[in-house]
Amino acid sequence: MSEMASEWTTYRTRFLIKARRLCEPLSFVDCLGRQHSGQKGDYLVLSSEGSLRIAPREIFEDIYVPMIDPAEQEARTTSSRPSGHDSARVCMA
Repeated sequence: MSEMASEWTTYRTRFLIKARRLCEPLSFVDCLGRQHSGQKGDYLVLSSEGSLRIAPREIFEDIYVPMIDPAEQEARTTSSRPSGHDSARVCMA
């Protein structure tokens, strides 16, 4: 390995976001006039500043890890739901 390469560093995203997985295609124009569109399975992302955007599923799931509050975690561990159920992925109504 060349000396130009540094040691590996672990990174995480700097901001907390909220997101919902799309159940159907969605398109919208934000308040700055930018067009956003996504397909079923992509994510509608609400940033910490309050702006909305759509992130492709492959990119979103590679970057973000869901955070679960302690009450929800307790409910999940004591629930009798099937193990394949994932309540963190809520579809748009």
